[in-house]
Amino acid sequence: MRSRTQLLIAVASGMIVSLVAVSHLGEPAPGPLSTVHGRVEDLAGPNDCSTCHGGIFGSLKEACLECHEPIETQLDEASGLHGTLGARAEQCGLCHAEHHGAGAPLVHGQSFALAGVSKWEEFDHATVGIVLDGAHVGLDCTECHTNARVPLLPPGGQRFLGLDIDCASCHEDPHEGQRALACADCHGQETWDGLRSLGHERVLPLVGGHALDCLECHAEEGGHGLDLLGGRGPKPDARDCKACHESPHTPAFERGNASLATLPAGAACVTCHAAEHESFHELALLEMTPAQHAASGFELAAPHDVQACVDCHEPGTQRFELRYPGRAPESCSACHADVHAGQFETGPFAGQQCTACHARTHFEPHEFTPEKHAQGALPLEGAHLELECAACHERPHEDEPRSFRGTPATCAACHEDAHDGFFAPFVQGLPAPEHGECARCHDAERFAHAAQEFEHTRFTGFAVEGAHAEAECTVCHRPRAEPDARGRAFGTVEEHFGLFTGCASCHADPHSGFFDLDNGFPVLVEGRADCARCHVSSSFRALRRPFDHAYWTGFTLSGAHAEASCSACHVPLVGRGRDGRTSAEAPGHACSDCHEDPHASQFAQEDSTDCARCHAPEPDDFLVFDHERDARFALGEAHAALACDACHAEEARGGLSVTRFRPLEHECVDCHGTNAEVLLRRQPRRK
Repeated sequence: MRSRTQLLIAVASGMIVSLVAVSHLGEPAPGPLSTVHGRVEDLAGPNDCSTCHGGIFGSLKEACLECHEPIETQLDEASGLHGTLGARAEQCGLCHAEHHGAGAPLVHGQSFALAGVSKWEEFDHATVGIVLDGAHVGLDCTECHTNARVPLLPPGGQRFLGLDIDCASCHEDPHEGQRALACADCHGQETWDGLRSLGHERVLPLVGGHALDCLECHAEEGGHGLDLLGGRGPKPDARDCKACHESPHTPAFERGNASLATLPAGAACVTCHAAEHESFHELALLEMTPAQHAASGFELAAPHDVQACVDCHEPGTQRFELRYPGRAPESCSACHADVHAGQFETGPFAGQQCTACHARTHFEPHEFTPEKHAQGALPLEGAHLELECAACHERPHEDEPRSFRGTPATCAACHEDAHDGFFAPFVQGLPAPEHGECARCHDAERFAHAAQEFEHTRFTGFAVEGAHAEAECTVCHRPRAEPDARGRAFGTVEEHFGLFTGCASCHADPHSGFFDLDNGFPVLVEGRADCARCHVSSSFRALRRPFDHAYWTGFTLSGAHAEASCSACHVPLVGRGRDGRTSAEAPGHACSDCHEDPHASQFAQEDSTDCARCHAPEPDDFLVFDHERDARFALGEAHAALACDACHAEEARGGLSVTRFRPLEHECVDCHGTNAEVLLRRQPRRK
């Protein structure tokens, strides 16, 4: 509704204006036109007002712009003096009054005053986008605007318009049109000889260390000469910082810093080095964020986050590589003294930094794990894991660092030999274990633990077999009531049985030394000594081979003796006898030691009767007595026919009935008597 009302008001207003205009048609002009307008044929005449004033459907402005097109362009583009006037530009007659006679100027001081210029000779060209500087400041307006003070413009002439800001419109082009840039891009307004770069700040502000002469960076012989930059041919690629300056920084830092600034790597120098800097060494002007410092490879994390730059980067050092050596976070030795005095410069940890063993934030406690210790000479296992480092790594002197490299890694270096060198002869010639001979049998958990099954035969010369293999170790190695000074609680054989010389060292000799060397018996039998000459280790009752009774006792088992059982002579004992015997010794070697003497000791000599003088062991030939050879009385032919009992009668001795052999008369008269006695016996007996 409101828009319709406004439309009606506008239409009504137009009609009123038209009526007013029509009502004045035919009226004479208020005064003569100026000479400039009056000489235009279309404008001359008393009734041609509509040509300038627009008639019924036009306006003064529209009529003026039909002839003054440059002004229309300014108004459309909001450029030039008229483009800055705003609403006043709608009222042409306000500044350019007409009908004041032929000699009245259309442009005068009042025109400029209404446009905001108090004196037209002091017009600020910047108002219309033209900067007059240098040599142009002192010029008179007419040197550029030749019609500025002409009272009457020639036909088609312009007083201030129609000029080009291109230098070549006034000055001769020494480049003969070969430059694509405007003169003002390279030259200032002071003089042609002084080059300048208009807009160079878009690429690089020419201040500080860059306030140089153009030719210092754009020499004619270089790839970025002025002739190439301003020429109409292909332009060289824009240069970054590194194109002119050698960078002392690492590629990694350049990439990281550029990534933070979202700039190409070669152009990111400006994040730290501003164009205003006179030198790269202006440390007071440098600013580096923690993120940028991290891009260098060294993050300013604890404990380095509280340090001032000068604590690590000596400002008095001019050489970049000395002031900023590019330390890595792990390169502790670059700033901190080596408390280990170079012990780890060689060996398995050579080339590793402090952080291989210590935390970045603190030196103690260390982070040297058993796994890392295993890289050295001695892995930490068993009881060694429970020790403090100082137990093995001591300070040679109070003012010297703790010793780590060169610490002995063998058992014998720290532990006394609990075996007093006993095994030395047995291991001679064998490859030694890495950590010494103890490791051949013991593990690191505790001394009583065996790393592997002990080879008793190999390392003692004594084979544990038979009954020995079934016995506990403590039978021979009896535990001590208290460990000795070296911690040994496992007793030695000698402590309980004396110096080991064989079976008899531990076992009582049931034979009472009968088979000893002193009795002429051999030391070795088939390479075996001592009891093993006859017995096996499983049981004393078990023999290696049948017992050679004749060889070992001097008593040959033949005849009935060969068929008799051992127990017939060696009576089994109830329980164990002395020295562990289970059977009694034989009574002796003589027959009488075992057999009752049927002759009642008639043939005894020194209380012993040698039966073998008359009897053989074989029953078939039991009596080997030869009366002619063995007796004092030869039988001869006469006596040989007699029966034995003719001379050897039975008699009682000691409650036994025995044949009498001794004493026995062996004279003839002892049996036959005298002649008188014989005759007397032959006479018949008287009744």
